[in-house]
Amino acid sequence: MSEFRFKKSSYSEPNGECVEVARNIPRTVAVRDSTRPGGPVVILAPAAWGAFTADLRQRQP
Repeated sequence: MSEFRFKKSSYSEPNGECVEVARNIPRTVAVRDSTRPGGPVVILAPAAWGAFTADLRQRQP
């Protein structure tokens, strides 16, 4: 998926296990495993991504 420009999460572990997110395509958020750049990509609507990340922020101590 060369059209996506993925960026690794700032919360990435030192061993590199994390997710990468691409938000450069309008109305699309793409997510992939940073250790498998050629692997599957999950495509979400921005509202779904926003709800997911908001829920994660609420769960942090």
